[in-house]
Amino acid sequence: MKNLLIIILLIIVSFYFFGCSSSLDTSSFTGEQKLEYAKKLYNEEDYFDALQEFNAIVLEYPGSAIVDDALYYTAMTRFQRGEYILSAFEFSKLIKNMPASEFVPISQYMLAECYYELSPHFTLEQKYTKKAIEEFQAFIDFFPSNNKVKEAENKIIELNNKLAQKELHNASIYETLGYYDSALYYYSNLIEVYHETIYAPQAMLSKINLLEDRDKNEEALAEANKFITRYPESPLIDQVKKIKASLDNKFSNIDK
Repeated sequence: MKNLLIIILLIIVSFYFFGCSSSLDTSSFTGEQKLEYAKKLYNEEDYFDALQEFNAIVLEYPGSAIVDDALYYTAMTRFQRGEYILSAFEFSKLIKNMPASEFVPISQYMLAECYYELSPHFTLEQKYTKKAIEEFQAFIDFFPSNNKVKEAENKIIELNNKLAQKELHNASIYETLGYYDSALYYYSNLIEVYHETIYAPQAMLSKINLLEDRDKNEEALAEANKFITRYPESPLIDQVKKIKASLDNKFSNIDK
């Protein structure tokens, strides 16, 4: 009985590896035929076999007219498999080694997309977020007329918002813990570096409140005036105007 179970298991394993495989013998194919077959596998989402075929083409036909196609699809296959670091490496290799290829613009965009996918939750280390911004900006700079520029710009806005959110989060933690100088540093850094993000008005309001709480009224008033000038349409504007009026009243009473 035990031997029978082993035989059945071997048959199942053999069927899995051989009977279900979508690959075929391409040894008699031309390079172009191999490329078309590999692309067919890719389009059918058979990424495992497609990757093997694209890699084989790169090795077998170096310097040929089809190698940049194979390099691009190798990178795309890894991207579809969620192998973003390896995909970024492949896109970078194509851009560096084949700068005249028609695939360079889309490879630059996809390189940025790899880092975008690697960008983690805002509370974590943001090196991939910053790298994604860098690569999207490179795409915009090198290919300003490309039809994906608007998408790249929107991704940069999204990623900058994430970085700003992290700064605001850090500032809030330091303020809660009583490290007020550190909190002011993070609020100020957010306001200066990420002043166009959705988190900048909140950071400035939080800074104003903290300065007022610390009896730094002159600085608080200066920040309130900046807020009113910079963010006149902000939903927080009424709160800031109320704080400004209170501070103006304090200084008016002092002068008397």
